[in-house]
Amino acid sequence: MESQSRLEHMSVEHAAMTALPKIVVVCGPTGVGKTTAAIAIARRFNTEIISADSMQIYRQMDIGSAKPTLAEQAAAVHHMIDIVDPDEAFDAARFERRALPLIEQLQASHRLPVVAGGTGLYIKALLHGLTEAHKGDPRRREQLKANERRHGAGHLHRQLTSVDPDSAARIHPNDLFRIIRALETYEITGKPMSWHQSAHQFQLQRFDTLKLGLTLPRADLYARIDQRVDAMLSAGLLEEARGLLAAGYDGQLKSMQSIGYRHMVDFLADAVDWEETVRLLKRDTRRYAKRQMTWFGADDHICWMAPDDVGAMLMKVDRFISDAG
Repeated sequence: MESQSRLEHMSVEHAAMTALPKIVVVCGPTGVGKTTAAIAIARRFNTEIISADSMQIYRQMDIGSAKPTLAEQAAAVHHMIDIVDPDEAFDAARFERRALPLIEQLQASHRLPVVAGGTGLYIKALLHGLTEAHKGDPRRREQLKANERRHGAGHLHRQLTSVDPDSAARIHPNDLFRIIRALETYEITGKPMSWHQSAHQFQLQRFDTLKLGLTLPRADLYARIDQRVDAMLSAGLLEEARGLLAAGYDGQLKSMQSIGYRHMVDFLADAVDWEETVRLLKRDTRRYAKRQMTWFGADDHICWMAPDDVGAMLMKVDRFISDAG
């Protein structure tokens, strides 16, 4: 793709001769208020939002993914939402390929792209590119899945821990898609996924980026997460999951094993009672938020702000746009 190729070859070396196109990123943990902040920025600067959320890409998965409401989508155009079905494969590389042309279209119309989401790898893929992805072997992938079924949940994660403890520490034991990908990488190249990522270090610089990270004191964030879970359950998360299963989507799909949906699937399978389901859902969501903060906390270029300090955010974006540097 010509547009992607042109962006792909813009690097740090080019920056000395050509100003990189500007982009704003709104990031942070789940439940912190990224959607509200991104909409405020998009409305103020007459632009559109590119969602960087690995769950909001799925059609029919609205409540559990905390997808922007119809009113929020009417307030500002959102891209990269409702683009694949729950049983379709999707990853950071596909996100990168689909989002780059959207960014170029906005820039061609002299509008500032606003990327908003909490999936750190999607954001890094978009801003810096990914390592060269191997094609993999579908037969080997199926063998690994069969091993997991034969030996029980957690078998592949333990296997990954023995060969690539750094990747295993970052990947949830239920995330079979990423676990298998990491194991494939090790088997094919002889080196762990973490080595490849470290060697790559996301050195490509496509954009002049303003990163706004939203944060709250941990106790406040966890309280908001608990309230959000209660709201999702009241809005019909269980019925949404039941409908997906009835539509033929397997409970072991990558999408169905995400936070919220896997908890509903377990409850519907009579594996966990309701009280324990709610407790685990809140606990796992808080743990996910903690992992997100660890990821984003390693980025020294993020400007951290309170989610309700919208006025200060708008001022920062205004100065960023005005700065020709």
